[in-house]
Amino acid sequence: NKQGHQAVRKAKSYITEGYTWVVDMDLEKFFDKVNHDKLMGMLERKIEDKRVLKLIRKYLQAGVMIGGLFHKSEEGTPQGGPLSPLLSNIILDELDKELEKRNLRFVRYADDCNIFVRTRKAANRAMSNLTSFIESKLKLKVNYEKTKVDRPWNRTFLGFSFTRSKKNPKVRLDQQSLKRVKKRIREMTSRKSPIPMEFRIGRVKQYLRGWVGYFALIDTPNILRRLDSWIRRRLRMCLWKQWKLPRTRVRKLKGLGVPSGKAHEWGNSRKGYWRIAHSPILQKTLNNAYWHNQGLESLYERYTKLRQT
Repeated sequence: NKQGHQAVRKAKSYITEGYTWVVDMDLEKFFDKVNHDKLMGMLERKIEDKRVLKLIRKYLQAGVMIGGLFHKSEEGTPQGGPLSPLLSNIILDELDKELEKRNLRFVRYADDCNIFVRTRKAANRAMSNLTSFIESKLKLKVNYEKTKVDRPWNRTFLGFSFTRSKKNPKVRLDQQSLKRVKKRIREMTSRKSPIPMEFRIGRVKQYLRGWVGYFALIDTPNILRRLDSWIRRRLRMCLWKQWKLPRTRVRKLKGLGVPSGKAHEWGNSRKGYWRIAHSPILQKTLNNAYWHNQGLESLYERYTKLRQT
């Protein structure tokens, strides 16, 4: 996380300095396409111990099981393997040196690489030159559909993007990152899953703690306030479904301090779960303090604490 955050901060500094065009390089199936001979040649220049080299070669050629059948590995590094990120960095170290030699501003994290320049013309020239270098020298394939010349605020880097500003850009949450977190929360707060609320909140809390720990880098925290509000509404919906029978709902609402008449009115309502979850009566009774007492942490409050440390 730390190195990823450093790369995003560096990208922000380049935009502030006036490098407001970006070449977003995408390598096609990078971990599948690494050339073994090319990689071993690089390692031989750095590692003298032949036993280590032999072990790495075996690791690369270990093969995979597909449908119960063994397939030999002719290229690529095993995805998810502990050595793969390290070996990939060794391959792309040559790219870093080439970019430095050309005096280009760039950020790279594993196979995600963005190059920052001042004009569209310079960006197109850099993309053309680097594509040739990557394919001819590194023996890797560039994904032409995903490699783009664009403004930084239109692109995504490690789950982040930037606000549309040349002088004072802010790191923001990318839309795809927001969609992913919402999808995960929807799964955890599905009203079709009849799980105890305590367990449900525990799962949500555990997931969001790691999530906000990574995305605490953003400079636009209002998105977290809106996400907090949406999560509470999801939980209110689950609780309303859990109460199920009108008499149970009436009793629960009374227990939360709702006057008898209002409790009977809302407890017998035929409105849908999602709509009821947004009603003034539930927002007032199942409020922030209620969920805090149930153990739910506010994303915004956690973000604030993390930014202060």
